[in-house]
Amino acid sequence: MPSPSIVWLRDDLRLADNPALRAALDRDGPVIVLYVLDEASPGIRPLGGAARWWLHGSLASLGERLRDKGGDLVLRRGPADEVVREVVADAGAGAVFWNRRYGGAEREIDAGLKTALRDDGVEVASFGASLLFEPWTVKTGAGGPYSVYTPFWKACLALPAPRAPLPEPGEVPGAGTRLASDRLEDWELLPTRPDWAGGLRETWEPGEPAARARLRQFLNDDLADYDRARDEPAAGVTSQLSPRLRWGEISPFTVWHETVSARESGAESGAASRFLSEIGWREFAAHVLFHHPDLATVNLRRDFDAFPWPRLRPTQLEAWQQGRTGIPLVDAGMHELWRTGMMHNRIRMVTASFLIKNLLIDWRRGEEWFWDTLVDADGASNPFNWQWVAGSGADAAPYFRIFNPELQAKKFDPDGVYVRAWAPEHGGADAPEPIVDLKRSRAEALDAYEQVKQATRASGR
Repeated sequence: MPSPSIVWLRDDLRLADNPALRAALDRDGPVIVLYVLDEASPGIRPLGGAARWWLHGSLASLGERLRDKGGDLVLRRGPADEVVREVVADAGAGAVFWNRRYGGAEREIDAGLKTALRDDGVEVASFGASLLFEPWTVKTGAGGPYSVYTPFWKACLALPAPRAPLPEPGEVPGAGTRLASDRLEDWELLPTRPDWAGGLRETWEPGEPAARARLRQFLNDDLADYDRARDEPAAGVTSQLSPRLRWGEISPFTVWHETVSARESGAESGAASRFLSEIGWREFAAHVLFHHPDLATVNLRRDFDAFPWPRLRPTQLEAWQQGRTGIPLVDAGMHELWRTGMMHNRIRMVTASFLIKNLLIDWRRGEEWFWDTLVDADGASNPFNWQWVAGSGADAAPYFRIFNPELQAKKFDPDGVYVRAWAPEHGGADAPEPIVDLKRSRAEALDAYEQVKQATRASGR
């Protein structure tokens, strides 16, 4: 019998369409499915609180499904390069398979581990599973990466179509002798003192079965209205797949092909294409991160380094975080975020613009808060979208494009349904006063941006 194979899972917590798992099964030996909670390797960003909550639920679901198929989920904690090699030695494994990651620190860990294991005589292979198009395959005519979305996505669509998803295995043969595994509960991923996750539990069910069910529900019930109403936060027609994709409970290949099937039925052609373009935006963010690993901390447009951020005013930052700005649409969004770990995309743009351009608070402070409170906090999409709103990122909205939350509310929540649901305090005589004047703060933001332009001209960039 062949020696055991190890499948090292990371952001791919699923059994269907998992190329690393498929490779291990094709080797015809025992399979060890391993998850490593790595909070120790240099450059690895610790998970935020909401993400940790989701991870617990997703791992619990995956472990149960593996046991039903004859396998086991081995949990270990520590620096991944050390832990994986320890498990290889403990199991006498002859092969290790994983699906690729695209952050800078993650790629360094994976490359170093691949070399070390091969030097030890272990078979190693990695696979594309979380992106439809690998970052090194999408290039401009000059051979570099794209910095503008529309030509990027056009180039993607000109490539061969994404592969078909792989079927879910009927069984996963375990290794027989049980390897030492941490108890999931001992990782203390769930909040207890206090337990602030009540709204998350009411809103979400992590795990692969729920992810597949949500995709079917979206395509059957919501896709028809997606193109028309996706910007209306009270309409409820968004896919809600972002945390599923972030944790890999469902693959983009599955989403792609099932959506294409819906489009080819003819019923929802325009809406399906629009939805696929949003999957393309996720791809674009990941490609930008691949080429700019410091995306969460460094302005992509370096001329923004000259932006004159005023001294941080903690009381205003706290008011924004807690939804006490006195601006109804902003407060509603921040309440939704805290309660559910999610915020409608249109409202994300509005709340981010308000923080950056009305409160003049550095986009990195907002990115950090979203990282801690979003269940779909992603190392690429989160900083990418914050830089887009700030005007410092790829294909960014111009800095002078400032989302006016009052006008946004009139356009996308004209009957106040969303605000009443999440910020009912704004419906009466005791509604809180705005902490900043929108018109004056907009003018101050534009004055600050003028300094950036002057600095850029002076430097000759």
